[in-house]
Amino acid sequence: MLQATLQGGLFLIVALLNVAVRPAALAKTTPQVVEIDAERFTFSPSEVRVKAETPVEIRLRSDDTNHGFRILGTEINVTIPKRGKGKTTVMFTPPKAGKYVFECSKVCGAGHAFMRGTLIAE
Repeated sequence: MLQATLQGGLFLIVALLNVAVRPAALAKTTPQVVEIDAERFTFSPSEVRVKAETPVEIRLRSDDTNHGFRILGTEINVTIPKRGKGKTTVMFTPPKAGKYVFECSKVCGAGHAFMRGTLIAE
């Protein structure tokens, strides 16, 4: 009887801890979703605000030709397929508050060098 009571009490403690801890854990793993459209020679939006140290799911779509998407100072560098050929998704967790510049990494025409944006982690 004593063993059953101890096991029941232990189960209750584990269940309560699971409920108390779970929402905080889920909040840290649920990414913020950001959608960015690329079109010669801009990203829209070109400025995005996110939370520092929180995962960000960046969904990229092109309204014309193939483009690249690179976040300077990171290993993120992907190709965005041309219009009608799908989307590209990347995950990025800003390690600290600050500005992270992103740019087109695939030459897309005369204005390519101006195709930039900023991800601001607060």
